[in-house]
Amino acid sequence: MGKLWYGGTIYTMHKPGETVEAVFTENGRITDVGTKAFLEKQYQDKIDGIYDLDGNVMYPGFTDSHLHIIGYGERLMKLDLTYTKSPEEVLDLVEKASKEIPEDQWLIGEGFNENSWDNPRIIHRNELDKICPDRPVMLTRICRHAIIANTKALEIAGITPETQSPDGGVIDRDDHGIMTGFFKDTAQELIKSQIPEVTTQYLDKAIHLAVDDLVRHGIVGGHSEDLNYYGGFKRTYDSFTRTIDGRKHKFRAHLLVHNGVIEEMDRHHLGFKQGTDWIELGAMKIFADGAFGGRTALLSEPYADQENEYGVQVQSEEEMKQLMKKARTRNMPVAVHAIGDQAVEMVVDMIEQFPPAEGIRDRIIHAQLTNSSLIERMSKLQIIIDIQPTFVSSDFPWVLERIGDEREPYAYAWKSFLDAKIVCAGGSDAPIEEINPLQGIASAVNRMSFLDGKSYGKEQRLTPFEAVSLYTTGAAYAIGKEDKHGKIEPGYAADFTVLNQDLFSIDRREIPNAEVQQTIIDETIVYNREWSRS
Repeated sequence: MGKLWYGGTIYTMHKPGETVEAVFTENGRITDVGTKAFLEKQYQDKIDGIYDLDGNVMYPGFTDSHLHIIGYGERLMKLDLTYTKSPEEVLDLVEKASKEIPEDQWLIGEGFNENSWDNPRIIHRNELDKICPDRPVMLTRICRHAIIANTKALEIAGITPETQSPDGGVIDRDDHGIMTGFFKDTAQELIKSQIPEVTTQYLDKAIHLAVDDLVRHGIVGGHSEDLNYYGGFKRTYDSFTRTIDGRKHKFRAHLLVHNGVIEEMDRHHLGFKQGTDWIELGAMKIFADGAFGGRTALLSEPYADQENEYGVQVQSEEEMKQLMKKARTRNMPVAVHAIGDQAVEMVVDMIEQFPPAEGIRDRIIHAQLTNSSLIERMSKLQIIIDIQPTFVSSDFPWVLERIGDEREPYAYAWKSFLDAKIVCAGGSDAPIEEINPLQGIASAVNRMSFLDGKSYGKEQRLTPFEAVSLYTTGAAYAIGKEDKHGKIEPGYAADFTVLNQDLFSIDRREIPNAEVQQTIIDETIVYNREWSRS
């Protein structure tokens, strides 16, 4: 038996402007599309549910192509510093939290961004020591490529004045060589490795909270990277399969596998594209560099605001080669975090040297700074670019201080990628950015800064159709499911996002104000705005 959906505008996302009047679904798939009268007559003996969209607008279900599901759940559970406006506000929140959290627990804050403060400085560990001298404190920067730790945390980690920065990381020191408590990229693990292992109940709760919020935002699936940080591959994988089981939660989770847990994946006889009906293992995740915020993204020329600083190369060329071989021997694609142009070039070099098998698509995650030569080379490879449009709104104008105005034409150059026929997928990188895909779509279309309200790189703005495609057809193509997800056509999954606005006809500046009315996964309404009002 099946369901008939009608009564609104239904976009297929097959091509711009294409709509259908009604959709008939059964067993979690789209069986047919056409007029309501035709489908009612054709499937009259099979229809056991009729759903009136009540004038709303239906799209293929939105998928976030890059996020951290457990990390997002943690943000909903922990001290959230995302919206702080000054270092003083951060310190006030830490002091308040220190009185509420049991004394034997680490105090962990998430998401501070000094670039959004009037006084954009990094908090010193001495300031944390004044508030919390006897318990470890760790504050994670919004990019997740840097942390601030107090002296107690350093003591627990065994870090002394003689401790050297590890490869691919930086232990920050002041002009007198004294540690400030600021740790970048791989140096973070010196502190993070000492945090007590979370319980399975904690992981289940984080996934539960995250998925509930994702579907509330119209998101039917996500490509997430979590398997290396919470006690090992199997423990974390089991939490996903236990929580997203098609009963408690329906959600399509595609899990990237960090290179550090590949051997553990092997030991449990799992591999690329394996999993459950709801959980699928994806590409090998690799980090090539850091981020612009901490000047750890790897550049071919120095940072404009710090002479002789080029960023951090997380993997050496030889290490990257070995990781590529590790992926290829398992017939896995790679998904490489690369923000700076030098990091992107290193990844392109490696993919050219170690091409994937036919039908296997690598992805470069972020690619926030490139050049014309790199774009041309990428257009000839079996890759997709995994972009996070909201970064444009969050990073400008301060990122221009890092890279300089002369490099702006190839900064966050999404339109240039599409013009070169490079498929792009859209994500949020939550909890680094807000999860809302409508904000991502708006940022891709308007390229307007949250900080000063100006548009940057206007020639790189996408059309609304191109922007929505990032979260539908682009996200599906990224994982080789372009024939099963991302469109409203016969044979595709019955996953839909229903909004109260037509993103293709409203004023572009109004896109973030659209509201999710329903989220449908596998024919099941998993979120209904009316429920949240009752």
